[in-house]
Amino acid sequence: MSNTPLFVGLDVGGTTMKAGVVDDAGRPLANVSLPTEAHRGQEFGLGRMCETIREAIRAAKVRPEQIAAIGVATPGTMDIPNGIILDPPNLKPWQNVPVRRHVQDEFGLPTAFQNDANAAALGEYWVGAGRGHRSMVLFTLGTGVGGGIILGGGQILEGENSAGGEVGHIKVECSRPRICGCGRKGCLEAYASATAVVKRTQERLEENGVHSALHDLPVAAEGMTARDIFAAAAAGDELATKIVEETAFYLAVGTMNLMHVIDPQMVVFGGGMTAAGEAFLERIRHHVREMVFPVLAEKTKICYAQLGGDAGFIGAAACGRALAAAALTPLPPR
Repeated sequence: MSNTPLFVGLDVGGTTMKAGVVDDAGRPLANVSLPTEAHRGQEFGLGRMCETIREAIRAAKVRPEQIAAIGVATPGTMDIPNGIILDPPNLKPWQNVPVRRHVQDEFGLPTAFQNDANAAALGEYWVGAGRGHRSMVLFTLGTGVGGGIILGGGQILEGENSAGGEVGHIKVECSRPRICGCGRKGCLEAYASATAVVKRTQERLEENGVHSALHDLPVAAEGMTARDIFAAAAAGDELATKIVEETAFYLAVGTMNLMHVIDPQMVVFGGGMTAAGEAFLERIRHHVREMVFPVLAEKTKICYAQLGGDAGFIGAAACGRALAAAALTPLPPR
């Protein structure tokens, strides 16, 4: 083990931070989670990041000197090249936080910094659903819709302003579009996130003459869930079936747009809504086949993710691994 390079990946979320030690083949040795407690401020947050990393190293029962590099993934707007979180909505009141510099100085190790959804996409590409493929798009379906785009050779599409791969904000509706949480209109997230699925259902239930078993469920914030709606659809409820079918359609519109622009080898769906099962995925595939060029319909693989909640820290570790490899690669002669 002592001669095998190890990497730490840290996935920072609004509620928890999850860190794990990963070997050179992408196998996690151990992982830990600690509460983020963003409200306590960014200095506390930076300390909690380092604490979570140390706990992961202890849990893996390895020596700190065995760690070759660290990768940190965070949500929110960011400056990836400079390793700074700018103004993250889920980490208030943090602003302009020099994450990479702090972690690198604390541990004295090469430290990579990445968007959390991009890191999850890289994790799936490296050792999950995308293993052995050349390029991939990931959609994460949860409270919002996130994701990332991995091009040939494992290159993350970051964009010029660190805002590439925001797949949840593809426009899927321009006629009377719904308002998205980002403040814009017609985004995929406003139609296909778990939050949007519940909201769209509640609006339909308030219409006159709508009959559904979902009327018997509470509609408070802690009441109806997307899982309830998918379960009702599986049981044959007409309204729930319509909502699920529309959701599959909107996801197919977003998928079609990226297939025609990126032409990835595969499209992967992850996040909590994948609990809807294979029938939901097949409806997405059905609508995609009706929209895309025939050659893309035939050759592009569409499937569910495999790593679950581990994708983020594994992908962050992969970013650290790539940084360490680049540091060891000699520059070409001039």
